[in-house]
Amino acid sequence: MSKAEDGGERDQRGWSRMRHTQGSNPTGRWNMAAESIAPEFDPLVELYGMWTTELAEHYLPIPFASLVGKYECLDGYLIMSPREGSRNSFAASALNRLLFDPALEAGHLAYLTLNVEFEPRTWIEPDLVVLKEPVNGLTWVPADKVLIPVEFVSTSSRRRDRIDKPKLCAEAGIPYFMRVEIDNREVHVELFQLDDGQYRLHAKALTGQRFETEVPFPISFDPVVLLEP
Repeated sequence: MSKAEDGGERDQRGWSRMRHTQGSNPTGRWNMAAESIAPEFDPLVELYGMWTTELAEHYLPIPFASLVGKYECLDGYLIMSPREGSRNSFAASALNRLLFDPALEAGHLAYLTLNVEFEPRTWIEPDLVVLKEPVNGLTWVPADKVLIPVEFVSTSSRRRDRIDKPKLCAEAGIPYFMRVEIDNREVHVELFQLDDGQYRLHAKALTGQRFETEVPFPISFDPVVLLEP
């Protein structure tokens, strides 16, 4: 920790922790109040590099990190992302409606965000998930039950959505991976299929074109329908 301007200490993430002493406040009242407001245990600091699904159930969401919308973890290191903007949120809702019926007819089920677990120290929260079959209330969904994770690329997660997550899903043997990227009024939809341990582009379309595939179930739409009105 390093010294902060407020006379306390600054932890490894740059947050300041105030310290009050009996000498600076003879009554001790301010000291007691400070202790009740600022607990000594900070899970983001104390559990750094040690996160598991069990610890996540106990300590997440972080009370003082209200802007965090997504908690993911790679080898015990927690990754926090802000909530999606209205553009990606609208597109995710629209795509979920497009996928729901054809997935159901093929015996699968489309969900909004779920926790996809690869092992207790590694999980992701895709923006949409098509599962091979219903999971009946599971909080941590094993990767082998996933048919298609769907990621909407955002500024804060560009590398993870394009590189890290596809690699993780391919290594876990997830059959398909879908990525959607919106740039102003242009929508780019790509569906990848697992082939010999790697994802190969199977179908793609831009705004004004037709996205079509017969596998893993029939899907056909113009990506323009994913844009906010």
